[in-house]
Amino acid sequence: MTINSSAPALNYQQLGQGEHIILIHGLFGSLENLNMVAKTLAKQYCVTSIDVRNHGNSFHQLGMSYEDLAEDIINLLDKLAIQQCHILGHSMGGKIAMQIALAHSQRVNKLIVADIAPVKYPAHHLTIIEGLQAIDLTKVVKRQDADSQLAHYVDNLGVRQFLLRNITLNKQGEFTFKCSLNNIEQGYQQIMQSIANPNEQKFTGKTLFIKGGKSDYILPEHQGIIATIFPHAKAKIIQGAGHWLHAEKTVAFNKIVIDFLAS
Repeated sequence: MTINSSAPALNYQQLGQGEHIILIHGLFGSLENLNMVAKTLAKQYCVTSIDVRNHGNSFHQLGMSYEDLAEDIINLLDKLAIQQCHILGHSMGGKIAMQIALAHSQRVNKLIVADIAPVKYPAHHLTIIEGLQAIDLTKVVKRQDADSQLAHYVDNLGVRQFLLRNITLNKQGEFTFKCSLNNIEQGYQQIMQSIANPNEQKFTGKTLFIKGGKSDYILPEHQGIIATIFPHAKAKIIQGAGHWLHAEKTVAFNKIVIDFLAS
């Protein structure tokens, strides 16, 4: 293990004791998104929840390729002396988890991917990015003011509430963004890409894909590429859940994860 001491360290939170499991959130999220998963897993495992670069309280840096995002996490694992771990990632975090499993298979025990496939997706967050960038923070006295501005771009209240978790008060008592909107915008096309697999590697460890029954992020046409890259992959579907399956059906999601880790 070679520690890259010059690399900035990601922000993280650790709970529990036992085997290590890493939790990785999705686009515009933070480690807090998976808190209800972390608290349950911490009864049996040492859970490390991570803010990926340009998100949460982690460093801001250009570049959102999955190679870069995976290396950030490997650097943190090195600094925490975590030689091997289970990894669970949701959405963009699931792609990061898959990238780690392919590029650093010796570091990954079991892989859990929540509602994402290893494929390229069409750009579908452009209005969200435009809406967030259009928020005039100088006119925000309370969070409702930001919500009113964002509503012109995003009509779903639940999505707006999730996105506006990125707004926080600074030391001067002014509202500001925790995430780097500019870096995310510049790296957005990289985020939509498939995971990088230049040598057509396979991850032969035990892998679980969990799909929301109402979500269209994992489709029947993705089964072939998943089976090729992750030959020991299994799948579970949570009926009645959308893309935010871990938040919408927390008990069912946690049971699936715990059963898979214990198998």
